[in-house]
Amino acid sequence: MTKKIHRRKKHNSSTGMNFVLGIGLILIGLAAFLLTQGTNKTEEAQAVSRSVTPMKVNYPAPELSLQNVNGETESLIGYRDQVVLVNNWATWCPPCKAEIPTLDAYYNAHTTEGFVIIGVEAGEPRNDVLKFVQESGMSYPVWVDLNGAALDAFNNESLPSSYVIDRNGTVRLAWVGEINREMLEKYVTPLLAEN
Repeated sequence: MTKKIHRRKKHNSSTGMNFVLGIGLILIGLAAFLLTQGTNKTEEAQAVSRSVTPMKVNYPAPELSLQNVNGETESLIGYRDQVVLVNNWATWCPPCKAEIPTLDAYYNAHTTEGFVIIGVEAGEPRNDVLKFVQESGMSYPVWVDLNGAALDAFNNESLPSSYVIDRNGTVRLAWVGEINREMLEKYVTPLLAEN
């Protein structure tokens, strides 16, 4: 009789242990689910706020001349009387590539207002940059900068980095990091209305 009672206790104790283990696994699963949901919301919030606010600056645009992807030499002075966004980027840079569709859409929406983007690719050979431009469908002018002249001219080695030059040749805005459409509309669009 003692053995039967002992077995029954053993059986009750293993059933209890299985129950506790089962509840523990359910709680772990629930915690993992909630963490995943929180991560997705955090990622969405980061995507929305990925673009940093530009710094307002005020200095003359640098003299900069480079070859475009077609091998023709162009300079910033040739774009006077337009609002110019110079975007330093690279084909290997993930945030640079991520902002290209946004820049392209903004360019196409505002080019008739005297706005231009000049994408300055930092370091790749012209043929590689041309291939990238064609494959990505970039519609704004792209220059090739094998020696970092644009990065030196704006005194910034970070990619992506962007600078907005007003119609009078003054650099008015400076960004370091990826730009979103909301920031372009908020800070660049008002400059398009200035004469």
